[in-house]
Amino acid sequence: MDRMRAVRLHLPTRTLSVEEVAKPVPGPGEVLVKVAAAGVCLSDVHLVDGTLTPLYLQEESVTLGHEVAGTVETLGPEVDGWTAGQRVVLQAGERRDGRTHTRGVDYDGGWAEYAVASATTLVALPLTLPLDQAAIIPDAVSTPWAAVTVTGDVRPAQAVGVWGAGGLGAHAVQLLRAVGAYPVIAVDPVPAARDRALHFGADLALDSGD
Repeated sequence: MDRMRAVRLHLPTRTLSVEEVAKPVPGPGEVLVKVAAAGVCLSDVHLVDGTLTPLYLQEESVTLGHEVAGTVETLGPEVDGWTAGQRVVLQAGERRDGRTHTRGVDYDGGWAEYAVASATTLVALPLTLPLDQAAIIPDAVSTPWAAVTVTGDVRPAQAVGVWGAGGLGAHAVQLLRAVGAYPVIAVDPVPAARDRALHFGADLALDSGD
C-alpha cells in the first residue's frame, strides 16, 4: 500500500504530529489531489489548543487543513470533467446528510502530500494564479465574499464597516472595493491592522476605542 506523510491532530490529547499514513484512494465521485500548498488558519490553531472541537469527526485523529490547492492526480470511478495535472483548489467543506462538514476538521484535510475530494468540491484555477496564493481562497477569500455578496448583500455606493482587519477583514476590504461599496470603514484596535486596511483600499480606518 502506498504511504504518505500527513500532519495529524490527536483530539483526546491535542497532540499534533507528522505521521506516515496510507495514501488515500479516491472512491466513486472522488478525485485524488496532489497537494501543492495548504494554508494555516486561526481555526487550525484553535483546534490544536482545544478552543475548537470538531462536530462530526468519526475518529480520534484528523489531518488538518481546509485551505488547499494542488493538481489532480487520479480520478475515482464515475468522475469525468477533470484530467490529471489540472490545477485546482478544494472547497473547505461539503454537505453530508444535510449537515455541513468542514475539511480538516470533520474529515481529513490537506496538511498532507495528497488529499481526496468530492469532484463537485473542486474549483479549477487559471495558470496565472500561483498555487501558494490560491490555497487561501477556500476560506480567507470565500468567507468574506459570502459575507459581502450574500449575507450583507452590499450594493455599489453603500457605506460599509468592517470590524477587524485581520485575515478575513483585510480581504473583505478588497472585495468591498471590488463591488463598489463606498465608503469602506475599517475598525481595529491594532495600528498595523488599520494601516493594512488603508493599504488595501479602506477609505477610513478607526481604532475601536474612537
